[in-house]
Formats: sequence, structure tokens, C-alpha cells
Amino acid sequence: MELDKINETELKLGKANQVVFSETLQELAANDTSIIAVTSDSRGSGKLVPFGEKYPNQIVEVGIAEQNLVGVAAGLAAAGKKAFAVSPACFLSARALEQIKNDVTYSDNPVILVGISAGVSYGALGTTHHSLHDYAVLRAINNIVVVAPADNFETEQAVRHAAALKKPVYIRLGKKEMPFLNEADKTFEFGKGRVVREGDDLAIIAIGETVYPAWLAAKKLENELGIKTTVVSMHTIKPLDTDLLDRISANGRPIITVEEHMVNGGLGDACASYLFQKGSRNPFHIVGIPDEYTVTGSQVEIFSHYGISEEGLFNQGKEMMSQYSK
Repeated sequence: MELDKINETELKLGKANQVVFSETLQELAANDTSIIAVTSDSRGSGKLVPFGEKYPNQIVEVGIAEQNLVGVAAGLAAAGKKAFAVSPACFLSARALEQIKNDVTYSDNPVILVGISAGVSYGALGTTHHSLHDYAVLRAINNIVVVAPADNFETEQAVRHAAALKKPVYIRLGKKEMPFLNEADKTFEFGKGRVVREGDDLAIIAIGETVYPAWLAAKKLENELGIKTTVVSMHTIKPLDTDLLDRISANGRPIITVEEHMVNGGLGDACASYLFQKGSRNPFHIVGIPDEYTVTGSQVEIFSHYGISEEGLFNQGKEMMSQYSK
């Protein structure tokens, strides 16, 4: 089952996380005039048109100038404003990286950087518009929280927590409508992963919009093979929930990580680095975008090509369990 063909009897379908971001920001701004949205010609793509109509004095448009975007947001934050800098993730985390490092994190200005249309959300626009590097570069910079919500609940909570944190935060958002992955678990905290499915045989640790294909694969593994799989939304890649990693790895079971990012420097590398420095011997495999020229297509097509799909993750889990049981 692909993301754009969700069976709503399985999971309740919500909105695109970018829409939830905008709605939550509007709600917060209604009672807090210090909240300022700063955009780089991304008011429409960032779903901020309603925000601008309601709060015209709380939005700044800098045009296609991502470096200025971050500099202006840092200045506003230094003056006591809660600045949300909204721009396509591919440009925000590359063209404005120096400003993020120096004006935001080094200077300790609590800007909330919002990378929209992240990963391969832009699909056929190709590599220039894909953000497959942002986890890696931002993990290498001190003093920033890096979070990629998996569903509407996590998105709303991430925005609320970021507004209250008084620390630099990067929130990575995609464009697709997302299902609610675990309505029974209404807990959220930066640096604490969220278990959306429980099982003792295999673990899949995913982030952002890859959590849903992981959930589907886990369901298929249990229904068809009896393999019970824990699925974790590791929504915060920095700081990483090492306590949860300790618990998941304790029984020695195979672990798969999944991300809409280059396999170098992202979630998989972060988990592997921690686990193997701790002496873990769990079979371990990273699913993501390999170090090659990325194929062109829709997000669904790219996910399918690289195994970031129900079928791809089902096959990977089946193979790992087969090797683990020998």
C-alpha cells in the first residue's frame, strides 16, 4: 500500500504536516505577538498565506534570499522575538548553512528553522530540490535540535515545543497527507523517540515520512510471517534517544533504520555510531538514499526504487530475520 492510497480503515488520515505547522503557528500567534514568520518567497509553499492574512504585522518576506532569511530571523530572535524561518529544506540547509552556524547556533539565537518540502518531496524537480544532506550537516553543528515529525500529532507538538524552548531548532516537514500513527500515545518530547508499534522479533527505527511505510511493513511481516516488529518514530535525530536505543537493542534482535536522506550522516549513522561504540552486536542495516545520482520521479516512485516502501522494508526485514535465525 503506497502513501497516496491509504486505507482509512487502517489508520486515520490527517493533513500534510506543513498545513498542521501553519495552523499551529496561527493558533500560537493569536495570543503571542512576539511570534514572527520569516519567509523566502515561500509563503504559499509553506502554507502561510492564511497566517499572513490574519497577522500581517507578524510576517516578513525577504524574497529568494535564504541567507538574508536566516540573518533577519537571527536578528529578530536576538531582539526577543520568536522567529520561525520558513524555506525549502534543500536551500535552507545548504545556501544558508553559514548563517545557521554563525548567526543562529554559535550566537545562541533561538530561531526555529522550518525546512519545508523536505527530502524528495519535490519529486521530479530533481536533485537540486532534494534535501538529502540536512541531517548530516546539522548534526555536525553544536547547539541545535533537529526534528522530523512523522505525523500531524508530532508536527503540532514539535511547533509548540520549539516555540517554548528558547534554543535553535530545525523542523523538517514534507508535503504529503499523513496518517495518525498512534492515537493512544499522546506523549512528545524532543530527544525521546515514540514507539508506534510493539514487537519482540525485529526493530525498525524510522524518521519523518518514512515511519508510515515502516508501520505498513511491520504489519505485513506479522500478518504473513508472524514476525513481530517494533516500529519507532525517532522524530528527533539530535539529541538522539539513546535510552530507547539501549532498550531496543538489549535482546540482540536485528535493527533496520529508515530515512528520506542520504545513507551517509543521517539517522542510520547516528544509531550505528552509538550502538557499536556501546558494543552492540545486533544485525544492523540502513535504508535510505544511496551515495549515487538520485533517480527522478515522484516521492512514491523514489521511495519504491530505494526500498523505502512497505514491500521494500518487508523484504529487508524478511531477509534479516532469515539470516538472524541461522
